[in-house]
Amino acid sequence: MINRITNLTLTTSAQRGLQEHQARLAEARDKATSLAKISRPSDDPAAIASAMQTRGLQTAAAQYGRNIDDAGAWVALGDSALEQATNTLNKVRDLAFQAGNGSLNPAAREALAAEIESLNVELLRVANSQYAGRNLFAGNSDAGAAYSPGNPPVYNGTAGSSVERRIGAGSTIRVDLDGAGIFGQGATSTFALLGNIATAIRAGSEVTSQVAAVDSKISTTVAARAELGTRQARLELVGQANTELEGRLETQRTGLEQEDLGAMILNLKVQENNYQAALAATARVLQPSLMDFLR
Repeated sequence: MINRITNLTLTTSAQRGLQEHQARLAEARDKATSLAKISRPSDDPAAIASAMQTRGLQTAAAQYGRNIDDAGAWVALGDSALEQATNTLNKVRDLAFQAGNGSLNPAAREALAAEIESLNVELLRVANSQYAGRNLFAGNSDAGAAYSPGNPPVYNGTAGSSVERRIGAGSTIRVDLDGAGIFGQGATSTFALLGNIATAIRAGSEVTSQVAAVDSKISTTVAARAELGTRQARLELVGQANTELEGRLETQRTGLEQEDLGAMILNLKVQENNYQAALAATARVLQPSLMDFLR
């Protein structure tokens, strides 16, 4: 049996084909404009799930990056503070040796003692260094200052506590410093030592024997700086690894969510050509028939 193909059949088929080409062209234009590989969840549920997971990992990596930067700032400021403390103690050491000269008159001794007291005030300022309103040498204490002025200064930090930053999955790093361990507390503190040296100089007492105690305090600050150096090195390595991870995740996300621009432009040209061809074919099919002229 031969099926009869009428003008209506041809017209309907041509129109349907034209609509399909229009839809493909519109889709190609949308993708070329937005480069979105997935427009709706139903397009590719598995890809959507992977993209969401990747975005979650990106969010975590970005937070780790901010934490690493914050930790780096803490450590850098702590290193600077310890450098100042070391320099201050070295000056005290030199002054103590000068005071060992038995020929100094009372005025000279007073000048040396006053300078050491001034250095003690400077050391207290260093011990009360802060970053973003937080004390560098007081653990997790929220006290206004690590040390309150006194004779000797009083330590306000929380013993055994620390301030840490999470720099990776299951990885943290300490960013503060143990003020009690570095500067001490009460009668055995560095501040008390400097006060005793100043008092001894004024009294004309022998102070060179206390240089060894100053050397011990210097060694403590140097050791603390070395510890900070280790933290800085770790932060640099972790920071570099995190930056590389962020790059890989962005590449992965782009691959899941975005089309290749070159491929999309090529597809757009193909769909435009196909649409133009469909238009031409439809125009031929829809040409007036003989009956149209006889009506």
